[in-house]
Amino acid sequence: MRYLKVWKIGFALSCLLVLAACGSADAGTKDKKEINLAYVEWDTEVASTHVIGQVLENLGYDVTLTPLDNGIMWEALANGEVDGMVSAWLPQTHAPQVEKYKDKIENLGENLTGAKIGLVVPSYMDVNSIKDLTNQANKTITGIEPGANMMATTENAYKEYDNLKGWNVLTSSAGAMTAALSQAISNHEEIIITGWSPHWIFNAYDLKYLEDPKGLYGTEEYIGTFARKGLKKDASEAYDVLNRFHWTAEDIESVMFDIMEGMSATDAAKKWINNNQDKVAEWTKDVKTS
Repeated sequence: MRYLKVWKIGFALSCLLVLAACGSADAGTKDKKEINLAYVEWDTEVASTHVIGQVLENLGYDVTLTPLDNGIMWEALANGEVDGMVSAWLPQTHAPQVEKYKDKIENLGENLTGAKIGLVVPSYMDVNSIKDLTNQANKTITGIEPGANMMATTENAYKEYDNLKGWNVLTSSAGAMTAALSQAISNHEEIIITGWSPHWIFNAYDLKYLEDPKGLYGTEEYIGTFARKGLKKDASEAYDVLNRFHWTAEDIESVMFDIMEGMSATDAAKKWINNNQDKVAEWTKDVKTS
């Protein structure tokens, strides 16, 4: 698999526009076995994108995995600059993006159910609800990338919870957040993070979600698959695989845990695929390899 590493949002979009222009110029000879999957570098999406990407590669596709900022990912999909993604958190978290681009993208449905987001703390902390927060963790919530919808929700939480006025929301990255969590727990310190499940941290540490009586973070979510318009016509078999892609929290957590333990995302994906041939066969039914 190829990896298009793009760190600057503006540069990312310009790169994708160039790729799209080149593709248009060569539309008559474009290899229909090329697939570009976008994702945000959250642990769940790293795991799922590498697994489905490896499955497509095993079928003979030339697969490119493109990590993007959340907002740019949706824009790139709507503009046809990437082919698909398996990173949509619904019905609440990414609802604004779905509403904005609904006429330009195709919803292939859920690929994992039982997901959840919210504020998470170590179980040893003596607080159980967002409304009961006072001055824990130096009035700081450790978050992830600023482009994540969950961060926007958290930054505006004080509008629903008066007790959060004056609190700080620290933007970082998913990796930096988990590193901060690990260090805090090692020192038995207070920490509040923007968390989500499935995630390997719930297997590694004793954690709890803070109750959310205002329903700010919604209830149960699912992770969904989306494709660009026209993918079914251009690459029908890849479209079918994406459409059938479905697994469980246990599946994704096993891949995430292997990555956390030091295995590369590609090797973790290959390991899971080798151990779950029956499930992969359901996704690839009637698809010819080349």
